[in-house]
Amino acid sequence: MNSLLAMDTVSIVGLSVGGVILLIVALFLFQFIGLWVQAWVSGAPVRFIDLIMMRFRKVRPRVIVENRITAKKAGIDVATALLESHYLAGGHVTGVIRAVIAADKAKIELPWETATAIDLAGRDILEAVRTSVNPKVIDCPSTESGRSTIDAVASDGIKLRARARVTVRTNIARLVGGATEETIIARVGEGIVSTIGSAKNHLAVLENPDNISKTVLEKGLDAGTAFEILSIDIADIDVGENIGAKLQADQAEADAKRFRAQAEQRRAAAVAQEAEHIAEVQKNRALVVLAEAEVPKAMADAFRSGNLGVMDFYRMKNIMADTDMRGAIAEGGPPRDDTESKG
Repeated sequence: MNSLLAMDTVSIVGLSVGGVILLIVALFLFQFIGLWVQAWVSGAPVRFIDLIMMRFRKVRPRVIVENRITAKKAGIDVATALLESHYLAGGHVTGVIRAVIAADKAKIELPWETATAIDLAGRDILEAVRTSVNPKVIDCPSTESGRSTIDAVASDGIKLRARARVTVRTNIARLVGGATEETIIARVGEGIVSTIGSAKNHLAVLENPDNISKTVLEKGLDAGTAFEILSIDIADIDVGENIGAKLQADQAEADAKRFRAQAEQRRAAAVAQEAEHIAEVQKNRALVVLAEAEVPKAMADAFRSGNLGVMDFYRMKNIMADTDMRGAIAEGGPPRDDTESKG
């Protein structure tokens, strides 16, 4: 009796555990049944085992199934494996499917491999297709740059301020590896500055601003970019200040300062030279004074040695006095007093 009771208990426990396991399995499979039926009814069947394996591969089955159905309804058959690969690569499956459908409706060639490559490169593939169908307008300079105009100086020195609007269309074939809008804006700005700078005067630019658009457009500024430039339109152009005259005034001021510095240098050199001459004169005067001081000594020696007599001395003094008088008369002044000459 006890053995039968024990067997019944084990059977009940086993059946309970089995029932719980079956319930869990049923609930696990039930979440895929709806997707499997939805795909089958929509004409885009997905194998049931593939739905189960998606869960183990960390892929959201609903994303794959819904995008496959969307593509199939649009007349594009994309294999489940391709959708899974792009999802696992970190791509945006929904955006790529919408872009492929939009390109197909617009008669734009966009293979699945190209679309996924563009998406994985970080570009908005759907926006690219929309821009390819409906061209967009880019302001030059851009509002993000903080500048409102492109400033350039004509050959006559007048500054011109211009604003341009560039109409571009996405080039799908060059979207991977092609330069972005910033490159287009930079090249157009450079072309406008170059064209205005090469104009003979600002009046020629103001008379025919469309020449700027034609010249810039002929330079092929969209080479190597992800866009094709359709047109470049000069939205506005204003006259600024006379840069040439300002530069000439600044140059004249700089020249004046340089000439003043050179004149000051020459003046300082002249003052220094004059000071040297004055010092030289003072030196020569000192030498004369020293030489004159030797005369009395020589006369005293002559008296002591008997080489000079008293009468000779007086005759020499008379000659000196006569010479001083004649010099004073020649200069128009009174003759010098004899007492001063004697002193």
